[in-house]
Amino acid sequence: MHTKRAFCARTFLLGFGALAALALTSGCTSLALSNLTPASLPENPSEIYTFTLRVTPKNQVMLRSSISPHVIVDGQNFAMKRSSLGDDLYEFEYQLPPGRTDIAYYYLVNYDVEGSQGPVPGEAYTAVEHAKIARRYVLSLEVNRGPVGSSISVVGRGFTPQDVIYFDDTAARTVFSSTSDLSFYVPALPAGKNYEVALKGLAGNSPVGTFRIDGANISVSPSSLTLATGERQSLTFTLATIAPPGGLLLDVATDIPESVIMPEVMVPAGETSVTVTVEGGRPGSGNLVLKGYGGTDVSIPITVNPAAPVSAK
Repeated sequence: MHTKRAFCARTFLLGFGALAALALTSGCTSLALSNLTPASLPENPSEIYTFTLRVTPKNQVMLRSSISPHVIVDGQNFAMKRSSLGDDLYEFEYQLPPGRTDIAYYYLVNYDVEGSQGPVPGEAYTAVEHAKIARRYVLSLEVNRGPVGSSISVVGRGFTPQDVIYFDDTAARTVFSSTSDLSFYVPALPAGKNYEVALKGLAGNSPVGTFRIDGANISVSPSSLTLATGERQSLTFTLATIAPPGGLLLDVATDIPESVIMPEVMVPAGETSVTVTVEGGRPGSGNLVLKGYGGTDVSIPITVNPAAPVSAK
């Protein structure tokens, strides 16, 4: 990758397309250039991205003190500074213009080698590289196991309100708080199994990881309810262990929805029980069903009778 100075000066004026066609990647015997900048750069609020280059001398005649690396971005020449991470590493922090999602760049290194009549200048350079800004990326799950109803955060950025977490083919209740804050509740699926977790939305689908649903025991008191229309009774759900951070959302359903009026059931974080009030609606008979606990669903029989007539005075 050695060139004459006159030729290298012209490379500053060539477009990136012409540089790519030249395929300037071979012929260098004095230096080895290794591009350590990832091809995909996670978006950050500062829009500042770091270019990293390793420059490795390949012979004894190379004058290390003469090495002067540059990165050429958008036709601009920027001098790189020695990195604190290693003697052969050089870095440059680039402020990306607004709205850009792709960066085209290449490296140019000036150096001297020992000659019979003194130092001889040389240059080495790379082919054109591209880095894309990842506006949306998913890194991992906050944790990879827990019981049904656990609140789990997704580590990443670029989330949208349309994003939904899936356990295999089952959608989980997903909570969008911001572009960098997404969480979900572990759905009521059979415990003791591993599930493939994926994020699906308008911006595309992304695998997140594997999650194991652990079994948990719960008791309900009273074990059945009988009340009249408009009457209220308390129902207590008790866990065998304390609820995890974020609380534990209990998936309680009923086959007589017009007869049962009750709030969402959430055991607060660090607590072992929660009590809710159940109100009778239309007369009917059926069950409250708690899914995801024990070997089978927990069923609480419920009967709602007509309200007693009001006697005339």
